[in-house]
Amino acid sequence: MKVAAFNGSPNKEGNTYYAITIVAKELETEGIETEIFHVGDKTIRGCIACAQCIKNKNEECVLPGDEVNEWIQKMKQADGIILGSPVHYSAIGGTMKAFLDRAFYVTSFNNGMLRHKVGASVVAVRRSGGLPTFDQLNNYLCYSEMLIATSNYWNVIHGTLPGEAVQDEEGVQIMRVLGKNMAWLMKIVENGQGKIVPPEREKKRFMNFIR
Repeated sequence: MKVAAFNGSPNKEGNTYYAITIVAKELETEGIETEIFHVGDKTIRGCIACAQCIKNKNEECVLPGDEVNEWIQKMKQADGIILGSPVHYSAIGGTMKAFLDRAFYVTSFNNGMLRHKVGASVVAVRRSGGLPTFDQLNNYLCYSEMLIATSNYWNVIHGTLPGEAVQDEEGVQIMRVLGKNMAWLMKIVENGQGKIVPPEREKKRFMNFIR
């Protein structure tokens, strides 16, 4: 089995990276490979709400010039997905959000490509804003009908300079427990395939109250 992890920090090996690697180490112990993709240092345009991905049904965003479509396929091929972000003004880093908005729109409206895959969110923060960012990341997992792995607290680790996060003993434990639980959940999903019939996917209903 394989996990695709997305590092939304501008720093390739900042504290978001350290958080992901702690989780990945536990996954590796259970025989699960993790590949980390660095999103935060790229130039990624936000979603323009053109809805062409819904019309075309080709698993691609029409906006050219970046790695978003490549990463979408990495997500499709993976058994699990980790979303990692630093905190910028109590929110997801801008480049990471641009990627997530586009990628999850494509995957959600192209036959629910991520449905029932195992997902997890991790956040690295200096002081505050970790929980709002954690909630925002989880919104993408929930909308996609993914199975969310949990830890023994919210998945937030603290540190300022790169590597300081490893001094957050509770944060390190949170990531370690998350990795163990994620591996366990992924194995449950794998072992249940062909034995337990998943619920049928329902067609999404849209409604507004403007008449």
